[in-house]
Amino acid sequence: MDAGNLVVAYDDNDGVAAARAWWLLRRRGVDVRVLDGGLRAWIGAGGLLEGGDVRPGPGNVRLADADPGIASIEAAAGAPQRGALIDARAPQHYRGLAPTADPAAGHIPGAINVPTLAHMQTDGRLRLAAEVRRTLADAGVDASAELVLTCSSGIASAHSALALAAAGIDARVFPGGWSRWSRTPGRPIAVGPTPWGEVFAR
Repeated sequence: MDAGNLVVAYDDNDGVAAARAWWLLRRRGVDVRVLDGGLRAWIGAGGLLEGGDVRPGPGNVRLADADPGIASIEAAAGAPQRGALIDARAPQHYRGLAPTADPAAGHIPGAINVPTLAHMQTDGRLRLAAEVRRTLADAGVDASAELVLTCSSGIASAHSALALAAAGIDARVFPGGWSRWSRTPGRPIAVGPTPWGEVFAR
């Protein structure tokens, strides 16, 4: 890839992996976009497919030393007081009901559960900006506030960051997510369907 090239990221998993690439590159001097609907939409539109391996040649792009929009663990802890902390995981993980490889199950106290799939249409495309904003409002999130996104380990939250950005909403991502929070001594854990739920000190 050369400096100034437009980069289009896509996948066949509702944009989840492509959104991670977008989040990592977008503030580092790369003009990066995500193909809405991914490979499924491309095929549906009659786009051509190529088989075999592709080995790109060397490029001259240099990534800028810039913050891609990271929130620290301290920023995640304080986000409910300053704006909103949004947990992009599925409800069963947020509530602490699903098996996990982490030391504990639950969510960061004060986090509001807005699963990243809430921003997706059934065809794999992102919902319209007005629908994304309505989803946040219905969950009690002020889209104009300081927003931090979290999930298990930064994948789903990067996807939510893409959906919010497409709706004109800026948000930072806590990339360590629940995996880091649950492994950090002294961090409290909440379980249940509400932001503060039943909180356990550790």
